[in-house]
Amino acid sequence: MQYKILIVEDETILREIVKDYLVNEGHEVIEAIDGEQALELFQEQDFHLIILDIMLPKVDGWAVCRRIRKTSNVPIIMLTARVDEDDTLLGFELGADDYVTKPYSPPILLARVKRLLESRYKINEPSNETLTKNGISVDFSSRTVKVDGNNINLTHTEFEILTYLMQNHGIVITREQLVQKVWGYDYNGDERTINTHIRNLRTKLGSKSKVITTIIRTGYKFEETV
Repeated sequence: MQYKILIVEDETILREIVKDYLVNEGHEVIEAIDGEQALELFQEQDFHLIILDIMLPKVDGWAVCRRIRKTSNVPIIMLTARVDEDDTLLGFELGADDYVTKPYSPPILLARVKRLLESRYKINEPSNETLTKNGISVDFSSRTVKVDGNNINLTHTEFEILTYLMQNHGIVITREQLVQKVWGYDYNGDERTINTHIRNLRTKLGSKSKVITTIIRTGYKFEETV
């Protein structure tokens, strides 16, 4: 299936290399050289995924991500030359779904893109499958979530974490299991990454936030009755 991907990268050579890899996979690729252009393109067109550099002219990647997340849950992969774990966590707090540190191998980035696309746009997802527990309702075909009948806007990663916990309600899920489920690879970074996504998810769940309990030094559990 062809997907439409926005690459936001001010380094021309790197942007063209990534574009070539994606085009060779059959995707349509749109390019932006700075944050301002990225936001303009986002307003004008629909994208299946965005690859977003952080250190951009005019408007940085963090600000772009923040603006996009106000209206959209499109999957976002952030790119950065910075190696500070706090920078990574900030990206996740703003709603990024994945994070790749420069320098990176284009095939590795391509694998991350493929994983996110396959997970986000599952063609074999049951069209009528729903799941409801503790006032939280999930519609898998539309990837929508309601809390007591009110829609909440989750990122791709938040949706995957919530549904995985709900499908395994009452069972302790380790951080390692969540990483494998959401990203499909061995994450070598700070475990606070998962904690950050859980914190964002709890905030959006509002009065239902207590259904996700923390199991110290292990992981998390969805409590069917709280």
